[in-house]
Amino acid sequence: MKTSNPVLAGLGQAAERERAAGQAGYAQPYPAGAGAYPAAPPAVRPMSIDDVVIKTVTLLAIVGVSAALAWNVIPDSLLGPAWIGSAVLGLVLGLVISFMRMANPVLIVTYAVVEGVFVGLVSKFYENIAGYQGIVLQAVVATFGVFFLMAMLYKAKIIRATRKFVRFMVAALAGVFAVIMINLVLSLFGVSTGLRENGPLGIGFSLVCIVIASLSFILSFREVEEGVRMGLPERYSWVAAFGILVSLIWLYLEVLRLLSFLQGDD
Repeated sequence: MKTSNPVLAGLGQAAERERAAGQAGYAQPYPAGAGAYPAAPPAVRPMSIDDVVIKTVTLLAIVGVSAALAWNVIPDSLLGPAWIGSAVLGLVLGLVISFMRMANPVLIVTYAVVEGVFVGLVSKFYENIAGYQGIVLQAVVATFGVFFLMAMLYKAKIIRATRKFVRFMVAALAGVFAVIMINLVLSLFGVSTGLRENGPLGIGFSLVCIVIASLSFILSFREVEEGVRMGLPERYSWVAAFGILVSLIWLYLEVLRLLSFLQGDD
């Protein structure tokens, strides 16, 4: 089945190659000799929505455990280096998985562990060091609330992943990522743009990021739906779960930052 999603198209071609490779030996002529029958081709179970749900929950649990351990084990004196180290490593792993579309459970689980450390340290900073009491729980509730709202809107077909929507989201995601990276580089040289600071510009940019992160769930839901329809192998459900996890973490961090801005004005 054809799809307009280039990522899924690439995965579909990879799946076809896997199935062809598995069936190649089965199509050979029977060798001579009694009982020398060819082995049956290995069965490749297609992914299902349940597979994606289970793996998403598994990755979220890993992130939660890793975050709790980082919060309680890493001392405040090492918070900065551990924060930066986990952020850089998580970014590298995320880019490798995203661009290479690697359906490697070990690599994806490693990403979840690293991101858990990062999320735990960021949360600890806001809750304990910066003194925004209760902000972590508020951000968690808001994040999952938005996720389930987007799931209901997609299920009810109120928001649809049309080709125009997909093109808009790809451009928006690329644009926001570029702006965040440029802002980060400028901040390293002492240049402040105000995008990540408390103020009208910072609050406005956080709201834009929250909206785009929320809408990115629609892309993930569409990827899962088309992946199931195309009959991709079960292991590709790890890639789909990874996409949902990335959006959840990004949304959580943006909500956390926005809440800190709003509480800081009190």
